[in-house]
Amino acid sequence: MDVYECQICGHEYDPGRGEPDQGIRPGIPFERLPDTWTCPVCSAEKRLFKKMS
Repeated sequence: MDVYECQICGHEYDPGRGEPDQGIRPGIPFERLPDTWTCPVCSAEKRLFKKMS
């Protein structure tokens, strides 16, 4: 599964870790996060994340 990076603050969403503080368990791919999901660090919208190569 791909890791995505916030283009505002650099936070990485890693599906292997999930976002436990937001109730997102490990194994959830970025594409399956709700469109209303925001960066847990800076509150940037999901659309401001880019797939890391």
